[in-house]
This record gives sequence, C-alpha cells and structure tokens, in this order.
Amino acid sequence: MVPRNLRPLLPYFKKYRGGFVLGALCVLLNNGTWVLFPKVIQKAIDGLTPGISYHQLMIYSLLLVGISLTKGVFQFLTRWILIGISREIEFDLRNDLFQHLESLSYPYYQRTRTGDIMARATNDLNAVRMLLGPAIMYSANTIVYTVGALSFMLAISPKLTLYAFLPLPVASIVVQWFGRQIHERFERIQAMFSDISARAQENFSGVRVIRAFVQEEPEITAFEAANQEYITRSLKLVRLMGMLWPTLETMLGLAIVLVLWLGGREVILGRMTPGGFAAYLTYIVQLTWPVIALGWVINIFERGTASMGRINEILTKKPEIEDSPALKAAGNIPANPINGDIEFRNLNFSYNGTKVLHDINLRIRAGSSLAIVGPTGSGKTTLVSLIPRIYDAPPGTVLIDDKPLREYRLQDLRHNIGFVPQETFLFSDTVRENIAFGKELATDQEIKDAAEAANIAADIESFPEHYKTMVGERGIALSGGQKQRTAIARAIIRDPRILILDDALSSVDTHTEDKILNHLREVMHGRTTIFISHRVSTVRNADRIAVLHGGRIVEFGTHDELLARNGYYTDLYNKQLLEEELAEV
Repeated sequence: MVPRNLRPLLPYFKKYRGGFVLGALCVLLNNGTWVLFPKVIQKAIDGLTPGISYHQLMIYSLLLVGISLTKGVFQFLTRWILIGISREIEFDLRNDLFQHLESLSYPYYQRTRTGDIMARATNDLNAVRMLLGPAIMYSANTIVYTVGALSFMLAISPKLTLYAFLPLPVASIVVQWFGRQIHERFERIQAMFSDISARAQENFSGVRVIRAFVQEEPEITAFEAANQEYITRSLKLVRLMGMLWPTLETMLGLAIVLVLWLGGREVILGRMTPGGFAAYLTYIVQLTWPVIALGWVINIFERGTASMGRINEILTKKPEIEDSPALKAAGNIPANPINGDIEFRNLNFSYNGTKVLHDINLRIRAGSSLAIVGPTGSGKTTLVSLIPRIYDAPPGTVLIDDKPLREYRLQDLRHNIGFVPQETFLFSDTVRENIAFGKELATDQEIKDAAEAANIAADIESFPEHYKTMVGERGIALSGGQKQRTAIARAIIRDPRILILDDALSSVDTHTEDKILNHLREVMHGRTTIFISHRVSTVRNADRIAVLHGGRIVEFGTHDELLARNGYYTDLYNKQLLEEELAEV
C-alpha cells in the first residue's frame, strides 16, 4: 500500500522501472553473495582438523576474498543505478514542479510567499530525493539480506533463531512510534524553514526600505527569533533520532548476548559445531548495520513523505485561468490574426468578494488609442488586466474582434499583447536580455529599434558596457525611469497588436515623457493602444479618454469634450496646470 503523499511519485517509478529492475537484480546478487560469507567461515572452522592441508585453507581464503570482491562490484552497481535513478527523478520532478508553477495564475502568487515556494523547490525536493535513492537502496539491502540470513540461521539452529528475534516485535512497535513522531516534527521543521526563507527573501528584496527606515536591528532580531525557533524544532528531532538508534542497537545487543549465552551452551553440549556457532554469530554481527540503517531509513522516509506532501500541495493546485477543454482538445491549430478591436460588454467584476468594476460598457476600435484616468483604487489596473486574462472576467463580458476572450488560447492571446505593468520588474541580467525577453531570437537591430522607440537607447549607450550592462536584482542598478523605459522597450519589441501601458511613464519627468510619447506615436500607429496615467499631458492626445471613478466609467470622450463638461477630468487638468505654473515660479 503506497502512502497517500507518495502516490504522485508512481509515474516516475513507472518511467524508470527498467532501471529499478536492474537495481533490484544487483541488490539480490550483492546480498546473495554476502550471505554466503558466514557459511564459508563455518566450513573453514569445522574443517580445522589435524588432517587439513594448506591447499584447503587457501581455497577457503580465496573464497572469502572472492565473495568480498563480488559483493564490492555489485554494491557499486547498486549504488550507481539506484542513486542515479533518484537523481534522474529529482531532475524530472524539479522540471515538472517549475513547469507547474509557471502555469499557475497570478492570484496564486499574490497569496503565496516566494520564500515558501523556494523552500519547497529546494529543501523539500532534496528530502524527496533522499527517499527515492538511499532510503530505497538501504531498505532493499536490509530486507534481502535479512531474509537470506534468516534462512541460513534457521538451518543452523531454529531454537537459537527464535530467541535471537524475540526483541523484534518490540522493535516494530518502537519503530512505528518513532516514525510517527519524526513525520510530525519534520513537517513543523519544514514549515518553519519556509517562514525563514520567506523572511530572508523579503528582507533582501526590501533592503532599501529597511535601511531607509533604520529597521536593520529589529529585522535582525526578528530573523534571529525565527531562526531560534527553527533550531529548537530541529533539536527536538535530533533528540528523537538520538534515542532511536541507541534503542535499536540495544535490542540488537540483547540478541547478541542471547546468542552468545545460548549458542555457547549448545556448542558445549555438542548440539552445535564451533563453525556453525561462528557462522551464526557472524550473521548476527552482519545484521547490525541493516538494523542501524533501518533507523536512518525511517528518518529519511518520514522526512521524504512529509516533504512530498508539501510539494504535492503545489502540484495539486489548478491554474485558475487556463484554456477551455475544447481548446485543449483542438490542439495547436493556427490561430486567426487578431486585429485588436476590444469590447467590454456589461462587465461587472469582483475580486476577493469585493466588487471592483460596475456595468462597464466600452469599445476600443482596432488601431485606436484609449487613455484611462481616475483616482487611485478606481479599478484602472484591474480593467486592463482583464484583457490578457491576468484576471478572468465573467464569460462573454470581454471580447476581442467580437470574440469572447475564452475562445482564444492563452498563448495566442498574450502573444498579441504587449503589457507594461504598473510595477516594473526586470530580471537580474543584461539590458539586452531584458529587452529581448519580449521576443524569442530578437536581433541586435530589433533590440536597438525598441530601445529607440522607448527613448532608452541614449541611456544604454552611456552605460559602461552598453547593452551588456547588468541591471542587478530587479533592475536595482537603473533609475525608476530607466526601468520603466526598458520595460516599454520589452513590450514594443514584440510588435503586438494591442499595447497596454499601465502608468508606465510615472517615473519619468515631463520632458522625457514628451520625447517617449513622440516616439510611441509611431509605434502606436495601426495598433490598439491603452494607457493609464495620472497626467493629463500623457493622455490628452489619445483618440478617446475614459474617466474611471468608483469602478464606473463616469466620463468618456476626447480631451476637448471632457474639458467642456467641467467634471473630474476638468478638475484634474486645472490642478495639474496650476502645479506646472507653481513649478515654474
């Protein structure tokens, strides 16, 4: 019966069943050879009579050497095959876990800490590998050798074997109790390790904020407290393991004492030969390591089972946003070109039980531009996030080219959208690779053209290594405006039919903004463009402007039409006009 936590591993066992069969054969030959060692000792000792020759002693000696060499060869093959398979499964499992994480929807990452995911993808995965490799190998060796040794021990003396294995039922109960305790304690340890990883990741990512608020000491103290709790939980497990091995060794020691006492009497009474007694004692001694290994295997097994349960929690998560069953069944049928006509039809959208958008009816013609303005929290980002299905709108409420979004494959839909989010994220790589991330196999000329269009080319040329300059963790080596412009270049290089800029110019000054917009007008020509901004200067030249307030479109029209209405847009315009005049004074 396979434990529930380990059932997800069955497909991997099936994939490498040939290797496991070969490994099992090596286990049999390894232990089948080694179990003969005491029998040769028995023959040699019982053959020590006055008439024994050097030739006979040489044969026995060579047999012992031959058995040891043969055991060594098959022991090497066992380790090479089984440990190798565990590494292969670890490789496959890590790839599958990463692939599954890539498929999970954005809301999952809003709910889950990055440090927790990293802990499961590293520490927990290593515990599973130990279960798949050393635990299986030592378990197989222990079982096979014990069965083989037991048959020979029964042949030598059934009575002595009964006494020798008297502690076994007690050992079984002890093992079960320790195993249950180890499992529970290791789960708590891994949960604490996830907390530590999450705290460390957040501190490293937010190091500038921590230093700006002079919170180094409080954070160090909090980390030390979490680390102390991790050590405390780990030491509880160490104490438990420290009790397990001596307990098993004590039971084995009792068995050896019984064998020495009762076996010695059997030899004195002539019921057992000295060679048989020596062989029997050798079997008992050779069983010492398998019994000790049993305690280690229990530890590994319980750790691996607990860790696989934590990994499986991720693997069983279903993407909240994915292709419909019909699209999956259809396969990779070439998609029709997207023109970029977008329509929101009677859209109402709630997030975490809170209604964010109310009765949105809006059409953006293909090739036109729409600007969205409104106060913070009015739903601007949520609205544009529905287009690439970062969040899923109710069926039939968002359409592209008069076709509901869910009738497009996610890959096709997002391939036609260039999205610059509100929070700019750059990878810890070169400027070139960050821009080229938007398009596979992008040429140097395409990268430079995209940089020119985003008005970042001059900055890049001023860097020490130009396009090969490393941007650092999350683009820390660049200014806020440079990061935003790099992200815009990354979106432009895709040549998307729909371009979405979510407050993508907030970190640049007005002069730079004008230059970027002048470049973007050429890029925007012939494609649907949506941009969110708090600046009237950014949105005034858009074909249409939508004013969002409280999740509703309260104003809609051109710049001049909205000014004439003396509403929210007019107030925003007058306020910014006053700010510019004051700035010039």
